[in-house]
This record gives sequence, C-alpha cells and structure tokens, in this order.
Amino acid sequence: MGTVKLLTDAEVEGIAAAKEVFDDIRATRKSDFINNFWRGLANDPPLLRRTWEGLKAVMAVEGALDPLTREMIYIAVSTANGCSYCVHSHTAAAKARGMTEAQHAELIAVIGLAGQTNHLVTAMQIPVDDELLV
Repeated sequence: MGTVKLLTDAEVEGIAAAKEVFDDIRATRKSDFINNFWRGLANDPPLLRRTWEGLKAVMAVEGALDPLTREMIYIAVSTANGCSYCVHSHTAAAKARGMTEAQHAELIAVIGLAGQTNHLVTAMQIPVDDELLV
C-alpha cells in the first residue's frame, strides 16, 4: 500500500500545474496512460514537474545511447537499488522499445554477475589497479 494518494484524472483536472505535466507526459509518450508513479507525485506539483523534466531530459531525447540501452541501464540500476516498481516500469518500456526475451535474459545475467562481483570486491576491499584508473 502506498503512502500517498494516487490522484485520478478528475482530481488532476483541478490542479493546473499537475494537469500541465500530465498533458506533457501524454504528448511525449504518445499515450493516454499515466502510471502510478506520476499520480503519486501529482500531490506535489513542483516535485512532479522537476521529476518529469529531469526524466524527460535524460530518457526522451536523442543522445549517444539509444532508447533501449537507456531503459536497460535503468533496469539494472533499479535492480541494484531494490526498486521493484522501477524494474517493472522500465522493463515494460524496454520491451516496448524492442527488448527481446534473449536480451532480457542476458541483462538479468549481467545484473546478477555484477552484483555478485561487486559484493566480493567490496568485501575483500581490493585496491584498484593503476592501469584501470582513467
């Protein structure tokens, strides 16, 4: 159960600043769907706007990383941070951007391996090789 109310479209209609962001989310994503993350943030319209603008600036622009790669990185970081909601949200987004089952399986294998080796090197406090310092 959430700790904030998830605002309905009818409720957001009465909050001009939140409605403006919801309209932009719909236009940017070319979808009428507004997920629960944004509905929760709509309780604080300035936070909603800052978060959406930040996400849009990184995830919805042309860049050196293609959109699928960005989503897969988001899945990995969300896994490392233990955010089930974001793992689900960005896995759905990655699949919508063409992630195959084979890519998903390989991504999970990489995430699992990185987690294991990260914990091992942290536990052993292995110093970084001079050749690896860039």
